[in-house]
Amino acid sequence: MKIGEALVGDGLEVAHIDLIIGEKDSAVGQAFVSSLAQPSYGHTPMLGVIRPNLPSKPSTLIVPKVTIRGFKDAGKMFGPAQAGVAKAVADAVEEGLIPREHCEDWVVIVSVFIHKDASDYRKIYQYNYGATKLAIKRAMEDYPSVEKVIREKDRATHPIMGFRVYRLWNSPYLQVALDLTSEEQVKNIIEKLPLRERLLLEAGTPLIKNCGIEIVEKIRAMRQESFIIADLKTLDVGRLEVKMAADATADAVCISGLGPNASVEKSIQEAYRQGIYSIVDFMNVTDIEKKLKSLKYKPDIALIHRNVDVETAARERGEEPETKWGNITAIKKLVKLVSVAGGITPQTCGEALDKGADIIVVGRYIIRSYDPYQAARDFLEKMPPDPDTMRLILDEDEVVGT
Repeated sequence: MKIGEALVGDGLEVAHIDLIIGEKDSAVGQAFVSSLAQPSYGHTPMLGVIRPNLPSKPSTLIVPKVTIRGFKDAGKMFGPAQAGVAKAVADAVEEGLIPREHCEDWVVIVSVFIHKDASDYRKIYQYNYGATKLAIKRAMEDYPSVEKVIREKDRATHPIMGFRVYRLWNSPYLQVALDLTSEEQVKNIIEKLPLRERLLLEAGTPLIKNCGIEIVEKIRAMRQESFIIADLKTLDVGRLEVKMAADATADAVCISGLGPNASVEKSIQEAYRQGIYSIVDFMNVTDIEKKLKSLKYKPDIALIHRNVDVETAARERGEEPETKWGNITAIKKLVKLVSVAGGITPQTCGEALDKGADIIVVGRYIIRSYDPYQAARDFLEKMPPDPDTMRLILDEDEVVGT
């Protein structure tokens, strides 16, 4: 059995094809016969014919995805869509995509989408022809490979969903800690920050305590496609708090590494279940590697965090705060990503990146600056250009003739 899928075209005439190719005496053949013999209302399957009295080979069954409610809908499906699919199957045989010797042994089941308001018959034919041909090619080549799926899963954007789910697939990143106390202050800062993929937004602990977890949704409204972290510093009842953050559309939640393993692990498990990143803040944890190794479930991100009060006390004594973040290389063997926080400046940012930090967390330097835009750029300029996450529907090597 071979499975293929393709989306071709645009506008109301866009074609989306799902198809299965298999032997007549297999489960595919049984599905072919059952579907043809037991049609359902509005989704009556039909044999693909190039013209009346000339069906394609291998025998092809076309199944409408959208309910056919009248002769107008039926005309589009029985006419240009059916002809495009059948012609694509015949051409696939002629071009060697489908081996000619299997034309009598195989059947093809094609699921076809036609928008109820599509009207251009030429485009309906053209797009369904192209999508079917491409789906056949992909099916016969077992496209995509598992490696491609893994490589692309955190980069792709679904064109119909309407928004992008941000994943951290190409570090480093700058995380702006919005340690503020009001929505108005947050809005004022966000409006001044550059629009960059490498810039992440953190709803700081003071902000969440003062405004509630709902502030995450309000930040989402300000920057729809941003990656947003809810810094809860959870110590107990982590499963509940993580769910609250996920319900508020947070992409990641930060919990405290000072909590007992049971609480930390439950928080990590809940983040995993909700499909968001788990961050463990190891501020004041004396042996980060030991703590990580003791956890049955590891977080996605380990945050090496210098306490702001310790940093302030050092400056008051006339001392420059330490910029040591432990053995980042060793920690990265236990988790996917490592972030660093605590009095980082553009000067010390480079040192952290050189040591392998994936995320640079900065608060006061940016949010208390007279020019937050330039302050953020001071860090972003230390990083590579934004990763290109735009994806075409068709890769160049997948385009097929029409």
